[in-house]
Amino acid sequence: MSDLPQPELTPGSFVDLLKSIGVERAWFVYDAETGELRASDSRLEPIRSLIASDTRDFSSHEGVFLAVGPTTGALFGAFVHKTCRGQGQGGLRYWRYPTVESFLRDGLRLAKGMTRKSALAGIWWGGGKGIIARSPDAAADDSEYRSRLYQEYGDFVTSLRGAYICAEDAGTRATDMMSVFEHTRYTTCVSADVGGSGNPSPMTARGVVVAMEAARHFKWGDTLSGKRIVMQGIGNVGSAMIRELLQRDVGSILATDISPERCDQVRAEFTSDRVEIRCVDRGDNSVLYEPCDVLAPNALGGVLGPESIPHLQTPMVCGAANNQLLNSARDGRALAERGILYVPDFVANRMGIVNCANEQYGWMPDDPAIMRHFNRHWEEGVYVVTQTVLRLARDSGETTTGAAIRLADERARLEHPVWGHRGQAIINGLVRDQWHLG
Repeated sequence: MSDLPQPELTPGSFVDLLKSIGVERAWFVYDAETGELRASDSRLEPIRSLIASDTRDFSSHEGVFLAVGPTTGALFGAFVHKTCRGQGQGGLRYWRYPTVESFLRDGLRLAKGMTRKSALAGIWWGGGKGIIARSPDAAADDSEYRSRLYQEYGDFVTSLRGAYICAEDAGTRATDMMSVFEHTRYTTCVSADVGGSGNPSPMTARGVVVAMEAARHFKWGDTLSGKRIVMQGIGNVGSAMIRELLQRDVGSILATDISPERCDQVRAEFTSDRVEIRCVDRGDNSVLYEPCDVLAPNALGGVLGPESIPHLQTPMVCGAANNQLLNSARDGRALAERGILYVPDFVANRMGIVNCANEQYGWMPDDPAIMRHFNRHWEEGVYVVTQTVLRLARDSGETTTGAAIRLADERARLEHPVWGHRGQAIINGLVRDQWHLG
């Protein structure tokens, strides 16, 4: 077994081993009739077994597709969860992963989250996620390398025939999305210069702040005015949140980031004495333990678990990061037991995908189909859905996460009136046509 690709390998070593056995594409597809996960190659059994036995992140995902970048040697992934509401859509993440296992689990978890996010947002899309494993020695800031890397990922997306639709996510820049767009039509969040919606971060930020307002009013009957907000992460979404929060007259904001350059940029933009920016080392989560009225995890997921939850000093958590809870059931209960109101990430951070989901139907300033999500009275809007989830949790005795998942999964079973399960049909075609052979 040692000569077969193993989950504990680094992505780089995994790619080397795949090449040595002549595998540069692979799929793992769930067979609904037998209830089994199938692999494109029997030599990938250790990977298939890992995915199939993952009771936390794997949930009958329709397909997982892997490929090796032809010249970059990067590990590409596309994860498709459910497509009855529409084809799998979600952001493309460019990030470092210590092992192939962590790469796979992140993709599975994020794709499932996108299914739920789209369902709660009332948009006709399924759940998908793209990942490029960032190599420690990659020339990640070299424009020529990045262009080639994302063009190769675009070719990968094209090969999937639209089973996965690409968007922007952590580690991926607006210029990167243009490189993807050069090699596939199956992408969103492209520049307005070519008819796209551009960077979705400001919309995401506004949606999260609206969710904060809904939760504060539901629980305490007040607003964000005068409140202390603590944020972990000030990327494009985080900095836009600062702008939205200042407009709501918050009392103070403390925000951290691991990038000194980013901290300097945000300090230069926000000179108000109500805003404090701290630069911290990678892995430093001490900001989570600061006293505050609202804690907003905006970086990567999994920061709220048994090690961190007992030390939180906040009555409420609502942030932009995906999968903030290390284990949704266990950690949702732990927050509830401490009396901390938690707004699930896929309830609050929908607006990125809403902003770019329907680019193919045209663009207009202040698009009513997008702006209605900020309407405090629309039944599908961020404000109303947030309060609906909190009310369900209160009335049923569930955690807010449990109530949100129940509502999302119920809505996710609704079929697109025209294109329900088209993504699954495309995946079936890829398998039939031996996509893995190239």
